[in-house]
Amino acid sequence: TERAVIYRLQNGFDHRKVDLAVVVQKMVFPQAAGILFTADPVTSNRKVLSIDASFGLGEALVSGLVNADIYKVRNGKVIDKKISTKKLAIYALEDGGTKEQEIEPEWQNRQALTDEQILELEHIGRKIEEHFGRPQDIEWCLVDDTFYIVQSRPITTLFPIPEANDQENHVYISVGHQQMMTDPMKPLGLSFFLLTTRAPMRKAGGRLFVDITHMLASPARRQTVIDTLGQHDPLIKDALMTIVEREDFIKSSPDDKKEQSPGTSNRVISSSGFRTQIENDPTIVSDLIKKSQTSIEELKPNIQTKSGSDLLDFILEDIQQLRKILFDPQSHGVIMAAMDASSWINEKMKEWLGEKNAADTLSQSVPNNITSEMGLALLDVADVIRPYPEVIQYLQHVKDDNFLDELVKFDGGQETQNAIYAYLSKYGMRCAGEIDITKTRWSEKPTTIIPMILSNIENFKPNAGNRKFEQGRQEALKKEQELLDRLNQLPDGEQKAEETKRMIDLIRNFMGYREYPKYGMVSRYFVYKQALLKEAEQLVQADVIHEKEDIYYLTFEELREVVRTNELDYQIISKRKDEYKFYEKLTPPRVITSD
Repeated sequence: TERAVIYRLQNGFDHRKVDLAVVVQKMVFPQAAGILFTADPVTSNRKVLSIDASFGLGEALVSGLVNADIYKVRNGKVIDKKISTKKLAIYALEDGGTKEQEIEPEWQNRQALTDEQILELEHIGRKIEEHFGRPQDIEWCLVDDTFYIVQSRPITTLFPIPEANDQENHVYISVGHQQMMTDPMKPLGLSFFLLTTRAPMRKAGGRLFVDITHMLASPARRQTVIDTLGQHDPLIKDALMTIVEREDFIKSSPDDKKEQSPGTSNRVISSSGFRTQIENDPTIVSDLIKKSQTSIEELKPNIQTKSGSDLLDFILEDIQQLRKILFDPQSHGVIMAAMDASSWINEKMKEWLGEKNAADTLSQSVPNNITSEMGLALLDVADVIRPYPEVIQYLQHVKDDNFLDELVKFDGGQETQNAIYAYLSKYGMRCAGEIDITKTRWSEKPTTIIPMILSNIENFKPNAGNRKFEQGRQEALKKEQELLDRLNQLPDGEQKAEETKRMIDLIRNFMGYREYPKYGMVSRYFVYKQALLKEAEQLVQADVIHEKEDIYYLTFEELREVVRTNELDYQIISKRKDEYKFYEKLTPPRVITSD
């Protein structure tokens, strides 16, 4: 069939090496039949089993000829039943074929299965699920009060649950949605991120999730956590509110059951708390950036002297330096002071002036915003290329990543090459999904940035980068002056204006730094990656792996052992590649619970 041919093409099977399998099964004549899901297909709840049932053959149910009864079972109890009106059934003929038959009126609204049969079928389903080790989609039929299992297959659309070391209920938040990257990560990428982060994370479906159960268990912290996550993604907030409303799912922490005394703040830490910890001094950010840059520049020559097990040991040790920089209290204080000031501005300007989201305008064109600088720098690259039509025409048809070497043949090619190389030297370690060290970087595939450059040439006028930055800066200054003027007209206006000015200065001085720690981490990851790929070449030459990128399918510790022993069961790589292909087909949820 066409479907079979397409399946073989997608999965790399040779058409000439595939045999046709013929399944021979005993024909039975069921009084009822249907489908059993060992996880609820609507809610994905693994603890709720769902049964669709109708009279006669399952063909009537599958074809949509009749509406099935739907039974929900949890822990040996029927928790919900939807009994449909079943006017028709399809029955098998002993001589072959089938027939449609009307169901007698008194039977049309009866359960296709008794409660006892429902529970018996649940027991069978759970045994099958246990045997295969994952939730199952099972076809069954009932003959003379005996159940026959016709088929069982895994529910492939179900996203796996992060593993926990206990039987308690858990709530997990997707890291990928927070990082704007929902693609699966390869094992080496997962390893590096887990070695870097402090947060308690779990793996599932090639993605990372943070367990926030303990935060939701605390009434004092719950609303703050939900509101904070909701600011970034309202859908996460909606999901968490739904979970919290299930009062039996999350147990309140014993220490938090006491009512808070009047006036006790439910915020994790107040804005004034942060302001007393860090001085409003813009040189703090400059010093933090310089410290990060210096550390990376020292890393580059040092790592080149390492190879073999020494390289892996060196990287593991250097990750501690990365963590020290990432979680520097002063760095954290800068970010939190800016975020807190932004929240304060939005809250107070709405209260005092009826102005909504004022911080959005005030934070335009702040200094040291590495992400904004990256976009503006690409506009500058477009300006270099703009005067050279031959180069533009050439870039419009570029597919080979060696195109930079060919540029010098054209008028303006050398200038273009220099501009792109300069851009890549500062931002070439970046890419979509950059928290995964295995992702292809712009420096590794420079054709990735060409569509963005061409779009800038087409859609922006010369010097657009400087104009956009200055326009944003002027709008922020104008908004600042407007707010201060209006505040001065209010009762106690001078004091309110003075406090607001301090908050605005915090935003202007510190908000741009928020993206820099991630940039520093990604820069360091790229140095690690280049060294590891060089080591991988040695493994290829030793026939330990087939290609350099095979190391992406090993965890850091596994790679460390392979480098030490020069031995590897390659089936591990093959299995991990198959798993990754499967994970790519899954859509990760923003929020997932342990059931």
